[in-house]
Amino acid sequence: MEERDLGPQPLDTMMDAWDMSNNQMVDVSTEQLTHKQIQRARKGRRLTLKMMQKVTRAFNVTIWFKLNDEQKEAYFEYMHKHLFNYAKGFEADFVEPNEAIRKQVTASE
Repeated sequence: MEERDLGPQPLDTMMDAWDMSNNQMVDVSTEQLTHKQIQRARKGRRLTLKMMQKVTRAFNVTIWFKLNDEQKEAYFEYMHKHLFNYAKGFEADFVEPNEAIRKQVTASE
């Protein structure tokens, strides 16, 4: 039987870094994402691939709404393998490509 609780995920750290709340992701999601689903994703409850992708889309859209046109051009869109450490293709040594943009956005808020 697979382990269900996998501990805090990279998603949790990245949401904190982008100064993003569960509520913001629920508000922008067009896929009926709930607070409970996001909380489970952050805390490391094993999700299906479909649910990981849904959370990832909401994460990217939430960030997208914070960016200006110039930042949108340079923005690297995250994939589920960047946000969940149990996703196929996860790279533990992944380097944050949006660091400069994130610093600009969080400094201006």
